Formats: sequence, C-alpha cells, structure tokens
Amino acid sequence: MNKVLAFAAFVVTIFAAPTAMAGEKTITLAVKNMYCASCPSIVKGSLEAVPGVAKVAVSYKDKTATIVYDDATADVNQLTSATTQAGYPSAPKS
Repeated sequence: MNKVLAFAAFVVTIFAAPTAMAGEKTITLAVKNMYCASCPSIVKGSLEAVPGVAKVAVSYKDKTATIVYDDATADVNQLTSATTQAGYPSAPKS
C-alpha cells in the first residue's frame, strides 16, 4: 500500500510541477503611436484578446500598458505582437 501511495504522490508531483512554476505576471509595455483619446481603448482591446491576459490598464498620459497575464498561456512576444498588429508598436518598458 505504501508503494502505491508513494507512486501516486510522485505522479501528482510530476503533473503539478509545470502548473506550480507557471503563474501570474505583470509587465509594463511602452506603447508608441498613441496620439488621441481613443487610442488606449484600441490598445486595451488588442491586449485583452490575447489568451491568458487577466487585466489591462492603459495610460494615454504615460504611453504605457500594464498587463497582468498567466505566463503559462501568454508571453511577452504575444503581447507586443497584439499591440503592433493593432497599429501601436510596443516593447517592455525599462
């Protein structure tokens, strides 16, 4: 019985490990070409369409977008591609 439990625990650990390593991340992107008051809503919509994105806040004043996303589902390249395809090239803010 102990061997069965130990094996079961091992299997659960193997399958749970990638999930435990993935998590919610936050990134701020510097966004170009935001020149009017409607631009932030377009940028926000493009980012919200990326699977794994949980929250988006866009600042017209600062020309930034702050995104909370699941790094197991989305990555920075997908986020920057989404804004670029919408006409607003972006890159991680340094």
